[in-house]
Amino acid sequence: MKKLCTLVFVLLGLMGFSQEQDIFDNAIGLRFGGAGEGAGGEISYQKSLENNNRLEIDLGLTNKFINFKATGLYQWVWTLEERFNWYAGAGGGLVSAGGTGIYAAGVIGIEYNFKVPILLSIDYRPEIGVAGGLNGLESDIALSVKYQF
Repeated sequence: MKKLCTLVFVLLGLMGFSQEQDIFDNAIGLRFGGAGEGAGGEISYQKSLENNNRLEIDLGLTNKFINFKATGLYQWVWTLEERFNWYAGAGGGLVSAGGTGIYAAGVIGIEYNFKVPILLSIDYRPEIGVAGGLNGLESDIALSVKYQF
């Protein structure tokens, strides 16, 4: 089993060396953060669009894993240094806190593309309730780890 795990990590690493681009076409992973009454986690997917822009969709649980949350964000990505980017974006989503609610969200963050196809990022996401569910402004700071392909 150890040999199989080692082989998988080596193959994933070699795939990362063969692709030289700022933004991979796709990335999927986990986003760990907290907002409001407790911590939660999200499954996060990013799809590259043209001109260093991308769409991020996050599905997860919040408020100590009680409420469902879905977020969609359009992001602009800028290079700081080789493999080191910052990004900002806007979007919105749905939440099940206290009934179904709609919210608007923004995001600003920083990310590092490792030589293997792993993306590590930390971001700040302010969210404001538009209808139901969320009341007022909530802030969400999260750490994300994604596999890029």
